[in-house]
Amino acid sequence: MEGKESNIGSSSSTPNLIAKSKPYTTQFQGFSVPSEHISSIISFQKHFQALDDDIIIATKPKSGTTWLKALVFSIVNRHRYTLSNTLLNFTTPHLLVPYFDLELYKENPNPDLSTIPSPRIFSAHLPYPILADSIKHSNCRIIYMTRNPFDNTVSYWHFINGMKNTPKPSLEDCFETFCRGEEVYGPFWDHALGYWNMSLEKPSNVLFLRYEELLEDPVAQTKRFAEFLGFPFSMEEEKTGMVNQIVDFCSFNNFKNLEVNKTGKTPGPKIPSNKLFFRSGKVGDYVNYFSPAAVERLSNILKEKLSGSGLTFK
Repeated sequence: MEGKESNIGSSSSTPNLIAKSKPYTTQFQGFSVPSEHISSIISFQKHFQALDDDIIIATKPKSGTTWLKALVFSIVNRHRYTLSNTLLNFTTPHLLVPYFDLELYKENPNPDLSTIPSPRIFSAHLPYPILADSIKHSNCRIIYMTRNPFDNTVSYWHFINGMKNTPKPSLEDCFETFCRGEEVYGPFWDHALGYWNMSLEKPSNVLFLRYEELLEDPVAQTKRFAEFLGFPFSMEEEKTGMVNQIVDFCSFNNFKNLEVNKTGKTPGPKIPSNKLFFRSGKVGDYVNYFSPAAVERLSNILKEKLSGSGLTFK
């Protein structure tokens, strides 16, 4: 595989990519969005009415979404469920924290969300500019997590090739798409900058986080989430180890070995098994896939696109 991947970033892969990717995505309000979700996004923008205590988890695909959903669900519901009887033992986080466009507004253009217990927790891969206006004008909380773009690209390539009824691009295809800013929900830099800038403008409403920061110190970040969301851990909870218990329960190794995530299946024709959501979760795995020249090329693109923003990636 190394021999093939050492050529990633060459112009020879571009023509093949164009033929594969265009039918799958559509340019919509400045971003490359899955064509099949355009109608549900429009319905979401038109009909969703945010509440001030709503919680929204926003990510690009393959940026630690499953992990983040599990942590937030556990933090918010820790007085409702113990870790032994939490719904996460029996249900994937993607059903407990549904996507706006992929689920809620896909079948029904104006679903009844009034029966969802407060605080409602939703998720989206959508860029900030595409979110419903009611979210931007409310006092709801948004946690946005991004990831090193090199690892993100590799993880997405593995994921989409494991899905059913989707294009099967090569890694070269994914890399070239990414460099052009035409990957799903891209450009990456505009997606990240939208939430980054809002986290600076409205820090009490938008929390910006890197996947690598969560992996480096999950206990500190979990406490940060709880404070931000208005569900801080008490001194007694910290003394009894509640934070560590939630972190351990939601850890990659524990979570991937839950029966629901080993043999369960998310409804729909594309995800063959929940285990597709769990591959390695490692940082820096991209060095096994991209040549130094490819890394330098994308690094230079990111440096240019993020220049002056204050946003950096290791």
